[in-house]
Amino acid sequence: MLIANFEIRKVCQRHLHLSKTVEKLKGKGKSSQEWLKRQASDPYVQKALDENYRCRSAFKLIEINDKYKILRPGQVVIDCGAAPGSWCQVAAQKVAKHKQGIGTVIGIDLQNFEPIDGVHVLSECDFTLPESQSKILDILNGQKADVILSDMAPNASGIKSMDHDVIIELCQAVLQFGLWVLKPGGTILCKLWMGANQKSFENDLKSNFESVKVVKPASSRSDSSEIFLLARNFQLITWPDMYK
Repeated sequence: MLIANFEIRKVCQRHLHLSKTVEKLKGKGKSSQEWLKRQASDPYVQKALDENYRCRSAFKLIEINDKYKILRPGQVVIDCGAAPGSWCQVAAQKVAKHKQGIGTVIGIDLQNFEPIDGVHVLSECDFTLPESQSKILDILNGQKADVILSDMAPNASGIKSMDHDVIIELCQAVLQFGLWVLKPGGTILCKLWMGANQKSFENDLKSNFESVKVVKPASSRSDSSEIFLLARNFQLITWPDMYK
């Protein structure tokens, strides 16, 4: 009964958070009003509340995983840019049970986010910093990772070329870390915004992964430049030029 009440409180808290966000945005500019209207009409927002996910982005990972089966029981998964935690929730559900043991999920984000059952949460940690990556290595305790997820993105400046350059830098940081910690055959899934450096980054991935695909799940808004690069079957063959 206590567990049930706790789950109910969590759902109520998310509804309260959404309500507070609505109140803050009332009376603001046109873009804020448009955001409110889009959220109110977005079926994935309501679906996330109904299925107890922290935000709609859960369904992006669910759709990708349903098609490509990147998450399996017993795996070690690192989620970069994890807040508020919906990808961690999905990953924990997928890797939690295994006849030979329990999977490991590590979520890290610059923002603070609440604990998640079955997840090692690293809040207020900048993934790109060596000291933050050392915290991940401490949790791994010598293990290698099966999957690295990245939903990291900078705060949008409104200058698309600049925003693209920054998110590419974040993706490169994920790749660099992956070259050290991924198991042979491992996977990277990272978000980026389309732009001039996309192909160059795809080529960096192709240097060490057998398969690299551009993926855009249905739950990713059609008017967004957001895409995901899915790199599978890791083999360390060559370091990208920027790391030599």
